[in-house]
Amino acid sequence: MKIFLVFIVVGLFMSLPGMMSKGFAAEPVKVGVIDLFRALNESDAGKEALANLESMVRSKEEVIKEKGRDIENRQAELEKKAAILSPEAKKKIEDEIRRFIMEYQRMITDFRAEIREKEREATAKILEAMRGIINEIAMEEGYTLIFERGDGLILYVRENIDITCRVIKRHNEVWQKGS
Repeated sequence: MKIFLVFIVVGLFMSLPGMMSKGFAAEPVKVGVIDLFRALNESDAGKEALANLESMVRSKEEVIKEKGRDIENRQAELEKKAAILSPEAKKKIEDEIRRFIMEYQRMITDFRAEIREKEREATAKILEAMRGIINEIAMEEGYTLIFERGDGLILYVRENIDITCRVIKRHNEVWQKGS
């Protein structure tokens, strides 16, 4: 679907010179490109968000590792005592270990979901601010179109139409004032 839309936009862009010569357009077309992925990862806000996520991952991983070690210890203890335990006592311990394993798996699933949500929230907030900055730059500098460089849809771009560095710089300035 994205490729189809790019072809439509490029087709319209290619037909603009012909329309301009017939008096349909009064101003020249100015095109820019931004790499939002790079802007997100190289901006100060993006770097801080990544550091916060990594810190959260490290702390949660420690809790998960401890829970895993606890399960391993319980299983080892069961193996040591298996010969002397009654079938009922053995079943009770096995059920308890299964319950711990289910809690462990649920903890991992919840942790992954929490990380994805935190990442989504941080990314959305930064990208929203960047879109505003992109619009400001487009208006100030007279851009007609600004394409997003990601997803491999744009194969070649002259560096002089890439506004990524300017967006990162302005976003950092705005973010520093807000921090």
